[in-house]
Amino acid sequence: MPTAMHPWMDPIAEMKLWPHEYNAVYEAYDRIFRCAGHGWANLQSTHINLPFANDEEFGRLHAAIRLVIPLIPALAASSPVMDGDWGPIADHRLEVYRSNAERIPSATGLVVPEPVFTRSDYEAQILDRIYSDFAPHDPEGVLRDEWANSRGCIARFSRGSIEIRVLDIQECPRADLAIAELVIGAVRAHVEERWISYEQQRAFETEALHGLLLDTIRYAEHTRVLNGPLLQAYGIGRSLSWAGEIWKKVAGEILAPDDPLTPTAHALLDAGTLATRISKRIRRFPTRPELHVVYGELADCLESGSLFGAG
Repeated sequence: MPTAMHPWMDPIAEMKLWPHEYNAVYEAYDRIFRCAGHGWANLQSTHINLPFANDEEFGRLHAAIRLVIPLIPALAASSPVMDGDWGPIADHRLEVYRSNAERIPSATGLVVPEPVFTRSDYEAQILDRIYSDFAPHDPEGVLRDEWANSRGCIARFSRGSIEIRVLDIQECPRADLAIAELVIGAVRAHVEERWISYEQQRAFETEALHGLLLDTIRYAEHTRVLNGPLLQAYGIGRSLSWAGEIWKKVAGEILAPDDPLTPTAHALLDAGTLATRISKRIRRFPTRPELHVVYGELADCLESGSLFGAG
């Protein structure tokens, strides 16, 4: 089924641990965090891995991605229904994801990673702290690996990439790819210093970016962005903008007219996030049959490769 969360799954009753390869990892996580919950068992996301070759490229890429992460739910939120109920949160997946490791807060941090721009600083300030905090609960060191970091983007030094993890799954792969292209284009524009310099990008504090992320998790493209420096980071001189309008501006500057995904990206931006499109189709307190109808249509979109309520 498409979207980032099954709309009526009961993870307490239905969660089963993966019994195949890496089973020891899943057993360790379950022992520490008790994974029978939405934040572990009912999530689907798109991951984007962007490469770097050395410390200079890593720093520029990490600085750029930090500026994009808070705006991603305004583009990709697709989970307004959880436990069979609609709620006023567009991205329930990220809402439960950000708190699924509360027993060891350093694992997820503030989702937006800390402003570190070299491998040595990243390992010292992020990974070593995570490993240290896990150690009393994981004496065998099963989880002592860079993937134990659950931030919204994580450095994968073992393969020379940064992995972005905050994109909700959409209704079909065509939509996933169009959104991924927008995210990658925005990151590339920052790396190329299209709007502000690398030094200016490095100065953004995690707490401010995290505050914006909390807003876009709830309001998606309808978030009011009042962070003047962040608006300037996207070439916007006003003191207020809507998150959806930021993405439309970015799309107008980065999407190539002859790219086959460009019409899809514009259709999605015009129609709004999938969370918004789903919310328009259901009542405040939907019945299970009503949800079956809407999510049956979403499943049809997955099968046919078509967009849900967009273009």
